[in-house]
Amino acid sequence: MVRGPYYLPLDNQPELEHCFRKIGCEKLGVQIMEKKGAIFPLLLKEVKSPCANILKQHMLSLGGEAAVSRGVVNCSQEYTDVLLLGTPAVYERLVDKLAQQPWGLSALAEKITRLLETGINRPRKVVWEWPGRKLVLGERTLVMGILNVTPDSFSDGGKYQEVHQALAHAQSMVEAGADLIDVGGESTRPGYTVVSEEEELARIMPVLEKLLAEIPLPVSIDTSKSRVAEEALVAGVHIINYEGAGDDARMAEVVARYQAPVMIMHHPKKHAGGDFGDDDVVPDVLDSLEEKIKLFETAGAPPEKIVVDPGIGFGKSQEENLLVLKRLKSLRTLGKPVLLGASRKSFLGHILGLPVEERLEGSLAAAAWGALQGADILRVHDVRETVRLLKVLEAIKKTAD
Repeated sequence: MVRGPYYLPLDNQPELEHCFRKIGCEKLGVQIMEKKGAIFPLLLKEVKSPCANILKQHMLSLGGEAAVSRGVVNCSQEYTDVLLLGTPAVYERLVDKLAQQPWGLSALAEKITRLLETGINRPRKVVWEWPGRKLVLGERTLVMGILNVTPDSFSDGGKYQEVHQALAHAQSMVEAGADLIDVGGESTRPGYTVVSEEEELARIMPVLEKLLAEIPLPVSIDTSKSRVAEEALVAGVHIINYEGAGDDARMAEVVARYQAPVMIMHHPKKHAGGDFGDDDVVPDVLDSLEEKIKLFETAGAPPEKIVVDPGIGFGKSQEENLLVLKRLKSLRTLGKPVLLGASRKSFLGHILGLPVEERLEGSLAAAAWGALQGADILRVHDVRETVRLLKVLEAIKKTAD
């Protein structure tokens, strides 16, 4: 008698491959079947109606689908968004059909090919090493402990301005299980006041001197200024956490000169929040980050040392922050490790109706979601609680391995 059927959620390629192995499939069969295991939705923006019709016909002929606007069939509208719905195997055949097509469809075929090669799974394991320190990305979700040496940060402003206070807090985060420490000398809270390079350096350099001498973890500097980044690198800082909107043209040059790892955040110049248009925030985040990646790589930054951050809370409305979080896995298509910083932020306060000091549970929920969506690094205030959360998640995920 046949048992089942049973619905079996398989959310990513490793889970699918594990199931094939358990069944006992041949290796070649696994390679073929994994391409048929899941629908891979691809959104296209501003597609001319003739192109949309071609895409629709090809996708249907291949066993996929393409959702287009109702005015596309008779070309009563010039442009439409298109949602392609197919498996990787369908897209591989679609690429062959588009290769000789007009209206930019051959270029689209090349982009789809690159995207399929990248996929949405974690990039391969990357090891960053320095004398006496090492960071491994791609094995598990890492925890970055926040150390603000500012008087006005939204959550802990003024608590760690003194060197001894900062060092004690960093040591407590090490003991709690942090993987790296992120030092910030300028608040980026809503309505923050920009400080001069001199002021920012005066805040961070005494702290960095102590941390680099006494803390056994990699240390990053959270800054938007290339001069601050360069002086921190000279002092021995390991990583640049670049939260700028791209206003400092020298930042890529500095990172390339020192061959330093860099974390690039989406920080829109044009939008103040809620101004992206319907469902445009995720494409904007992806386009902007892709542009910044190219900028840094062209300057000479090592491709394997670039991390992307969707910039939760920066230039986004409440709904947009939630939408970026919901679709966090989309960032995987950039082919870079992903950093998520959602800890204690105002979107949590809006949901919970609670002040910043009472957002622990909300921060942990966002951290859990981020880890499940494949975030490689979580930037958090509450290190101990986040480390414990991740230990449980990792234990659950590894039960099938």
